[in-house]
Amino acid sequence: MMMKHLTKRKLAFVIAAAMGIAGCGSDGKDGAPGEPGPGPTPPVVETSTVTNVEIFNHTLEEGMVKFDFEISDEEGVLISGLEKASVEFAELTDKGIARSRDDFEGTILGGSASDETEGASLTEVADGHYEFVAPIENINAASEGIIRLAVGGGENIAKSSYIVVDKTAGIHTTSTAACYECHVDYAEFGTKHPHYTAINTDGEADFLGGCMTCHGNVTKDDGGYATNTMQKIGHINHMNFETGFEGSNCYTCHAEPVTMTYSETTCSDCHQAAGMNEYVDMNAFAADTDFRRLHTKFPTQVEVNEVHYSVMSEVVAAEDGLSSCSTYSLFNTEGETATLLNTAEMLAAGDITIAITYQRLISNVIDTVSGTTTFTDNEDGSREYCIEYVAPEGEALSMLARTTFQTNEDDKVILAALSENGRRLNVTQESCTTCHNVAGEFHGGAGFADGGASCLSCHSAGNDRASARTVAMDAFLTDKFRIDAGYTIPAMDRNDEELQIGWKAISAPGFGPMIHARHWGNQPYQGSELDSRGNEVLVANSALKLSAESCVSCHATVVDLNKVPAQFMPSKSMNGGTSGVYTSQITANCAGCHTEDIAISHMTDNGGEINKPEADFVDEWFLAPTSESCATCHAEGKSFGIEKFHNFER
Repeated sequence: MMMKHLTKRKLAFVIAAAMGIAGCGSDGKDGAPGEPGPGPTPPVVETSTVTNVEIFNHTLEEGMVKFDFEISDEEGVLISGLEKASVEFAELTDKGIARSRDDFEGTILGGSASDETEGASLTEVADGHYEFVAPIENINAASEGIIRLAVGGGENIAKSSYIVVDKTAGIHTTSTAACYECHVDYAEFGTKHPHYTAINTDGEADFLGGCMTCHGNVTKDDGGYATNTMQKIGHINHMNFETGFEGSNCYTCHAEPVTMTYSETTCSDCHQAAGMNEYVDMNAFAADTDFRRLHTKFPTQVEVNEVHYSVMSEVVAAEDGLSSCSTYSLFNTEGETATLLNTAEMLAAGDITIAITYQRLISNVIDTVSGTTTFTDNEDGSREYCIEYVAPEGEALSMLARTTFQTNEDDKVILAALSENGRRLNVTQESCTTCHNVAGEFHGGAGFADGGASCLSCHSAGNDRASARTVAMDAFLTDKFRIDAGYTIPAMDRNDEELQIGWKAISAPGFGPMIHARHWGNQPYQGSELDSRGNEVLVANSALKLSAESCVSCHATVVDLNKVPAQFMPSKSMNGGTSGVYTSQITANCAGCHTEDIAISHMTDNGGEINKPEADFVDEWFLAPTSESCATCHAEGKSFGIEKFHNFER
């Protein structure tokens, strides 16, 4: 159940409003002259579907913890008759956070108690106001760790969310915010017991505090509660979880320096999984060592990426009237102000390389442009690029610069800069690098930084490309492969003709349809690997384990469907690899995830056009308007607005 906290002030206001209390004193009719009468009794209920908790106080004593709290329903009305409450105490030890199971054969760490525990009491001291006394042998006034409370859960009163009532400062090396970059609102969309997701006393998510009450720093065999520690979940489960993700790039999850660890297994778990079995001696490091820095390759990459940015100016016509030009600038932000670097000098030194792509624009990117190109180095260090092409009336010209830093022998950082042209960019700068943290080259000289903007050099709405290593539609997979719970599919003989068709059948050319399909849609595979028997298996994209509804993972705001151009885009990827067909753009994007027949029928019934043959166009296909009317019902704020089905807020 979702739960929110009411402050005392808010709770008093709710009660006052329900009672109809005004701000004046009594007229004496209800009591002695000049004294206020008893007034009406606040409303009380004995059932709830949502239970809110306001914790007034908690105290630690020798062998027990006491809570003073009030509960109310979803309307703010006090709840009477509470019979259930429970508390867990994960103790901070010299091994880190730990809570033992009751049957552990050894020293018991931490503890737990409920209303049924011998010596416990749950008393309603006033309507909706309770005292819970929970005996826990290992707790005292000086105890540190995590204390987690939950109340309710019987037939009549809904169980509240778990609440982290108290937590020692500095016990986390990462943050709930870092986890929620991908695991958005885990309580709603989590895959592993999401109902254990906790909040703090202010009603804010405390994902780590809730998880570490069980998944602390100590394993079950050594006196902890769970087999998997939190650091093992964080390190092992995410080591190879995505294409372009490097498990040793600690900066992705650890935004602040990591200078403390409770156990050598924090390192050895990860090192052993990576095939590095040498002993890790924690005593060999200085007390203030930032352990993130021990993985030197990727901090270098992160630093290069963080302190540089590039700019392409608006494209303008050259004086000769035959060419179009844009100025490229590269900046460094390490100082107090951004410094313009000398492009020519850096190119000559081999520090960077630059690739420029020219694209013609008709509402959206349509195709690349080729022609004689020249450049001029300016005195300030910038460089002007010109192409012998002038966009005709009704079109615009865009220039995309891809800057590559060769930070190590096999390590790159690729920045992108797109000239101002009115093109819609619906993702944030960090949308890709949250998961694809290497920020380097994926393929074709494109990288993950800048929201994957460098991918637009090929994957624009006018290209009709198909990858040679993508998989066919679900029906093909279901017929030809066995899909198992591990998201791997035993592959067939590469000489199988039907398989070859399947490999090439599903890859969207445009950036939006491609990203949707490859992350949550009909081709969510990041590559292949050999299993323990030497068979090649396809490995699913890790986004399958995340909520497809949480578009906020990539989109900072709601996508304005009214601004999507009423144009077509090439779609041979939706046509068995045969080109010469075109699909309306909203439909092409939505169909990447919504692959069911009923969903496709809904799109086409409302004007969406799929795989329209080029021969059916009266004019050039990119000038033809579409008849899809998706925005009529699904634009933001409409009766079936996109935001009602997809989460665009954190």
